Amino acid sequence: MRIAVSGSIANDHLMTFPGRFADQLVADQLHTVSLSFLVDGLEVRRGGVAANICFGMGQLGARPILVGAAGEDFAEYRAWLERHGVDTESVRISEMLHTARFVCTTDADHNQIGSFYTGAMSEARLIELQLVADRVGGLDLAHIGADDPEAMLRHTEECRTRGIPFAADYSQQLARMEGEELRLLTEGAAYLFSNEYEKALIETKTGWSAAEVLDRVGTRVTTLGGRGVRVERAGEEPIEVGCPEEESKADPTGVGDGFRAGFLSGLSWGVSLERAAQLGCMVATLVIETVGTQEYTLNRGTFVDRFTKAYGNDAAEEIRPFVR
Repeated sequence: MRIAVSGSIANDHLMTFPGRFADQLVADQLHTVSLSFLVDGLEVRRGGVAANICFGMGQLGARPILVGAAGEDFAEYRAWLERHGVDTESVRISEMLHTARFVCTTDADHNQIGSFYTGAMSEARLIELQLVADRVGGLDLAHIGADDPEAMLRHTEECRTRGIPFAADYSQQLARMEGEELRLLTEGAAYLFSNEYEKALIETKTGWSAAEVLDRVGTRVTTLGGRGVRVERAGEEPIEVGCPEEESKADPTGVGDGFRAGFLSGLSWGVSLERAAQLGCMVATLVIETVGTQEYTLNRGTFVDRFTKAYGNDAAEEIRPFVR
């Protein structure tokens, strides 16, 4: 199964604040917030939702196709991704703009405040998915993640026109999009990804009930934080999967991308939705145990052992042949 993953490609600047953001906020002054946080550390990491997802899929051996826009400063990042099993030939390189940048501060309670500079990402709207499909011999699924909003709309419409199944996953772009845009991005999606808060916001902005959303998509995947994930299909009982036991909680950045990497890898292998969700939760656990979104190591033996402990021997035997 050939899966193209579109979305942001970015460099992450991750900082840690030893206190709590909540302690710095004055209730009757929230309309005029002006705060500066003295942080303890700075980590410069590779990131961007599409690149993070592709890195995880590549680690599992799923050979994803990265679709997005970057600057001429992408050469070293490209080499890193290719070395970890990612097809980067469909990345557009801007002649004018730098690769996008995400700046994020995490407090002691793992709350986050972040900013995102789009840079070259604004040129993602110029990418034609048909050219990607022609190069690789067709696409079985296009995952449309957070990206230049115009690119997300264009890719979605192209998928509909050309009959390419697509997954809708707005994540960070949900806050800036209006109801009509969200309805266009959602209608007919094979998969709809969100976290629990985003699920409620999607329903509020589109004006659709949970049942109406489910009628418009094939499969709805809602991550539940530490409680795992819920997978729903119209007319079927929901599938709920818990998370494996964490060895530590280092940094939540990119955990959702890790889940998607495991889930999409499961789809590419043709395993059940339950197994795909379990794979997603396992990769997400590896991410939260590491500072940075692409710094975890996926060792086949350790991965399968932890997967077995979390989900049992039968589940592990189903995924064992596929894990690189």
